[in-house]
Amino acid sequence: MAEALAQIELDDSDDVLMARVAARDAIAFRLIVERHLTSVHRVAYRMLGDAAGAEDVAQEALLRLWDHAGRWQSGGTGVGAWLRRVATNLCLDRLRRQKFSGGHEIPDLADEAPRADQQMEADQMREATRQCLGQLPDRQRAAIVLTYYEDRPNAEAAAVLDMNIKAFESLLLRARQTLRRIFEEKGLVPEIFGKAGQ
Repeated sequence: MAEALAQIELDDSDDVLMARVAARDAIAFRLIVERHLTSVHRVAYRMLGDAAGAEDVAQEALLRLWDHAGRWQSGGTGVGAWLRRVATNLCLDRLRRQKFSGGHEIPDLADEAPRADQQMEADQMREATRQCLGQLPDRQRAAIVLTYYEDRPNAEAAAVLDMNIKAFESLLLRARQTLRRIFEEKGLVPEIFGKAGQ
């Protein structure tokens, strides 16, 4: 193992590592996982609102990367963008299945530690925001998550959703308008609208 690790530089690009993954190099794959797992899990959690489901999606996305490594083409948008796209699509599929099967309310997470008043207010706003996001249509939710929570440029977020930039910007505008209406109905003023204007 030490010999295999010696052949891999920790600063090797994802494309270099993917060439090794295509040859079934488990150590190169482990480095890819270490670089991108957190981001993929974060997207899935924000889309689904469920830690276990997010973990399943992240694992499925990484498994697909392993399975498709032989077809990897360097110089594209990169491994991180590819994984976020796969994770987003897996989340959209799960959300569609939940709606088809009747869905269910996602239980609130228990707060195990006592918090100061300010932290409690921040937690309440975060929870209210999560619930409001959950009311958005799936693709609008994906647009908000990728843009505001993952700080992805519009071009990359559009690619993740397999849309052209104009269509994505229109989707994002509709998502913001819908989300604003949901917040106003609840009497809330979320940070998200302060960040990016109207």
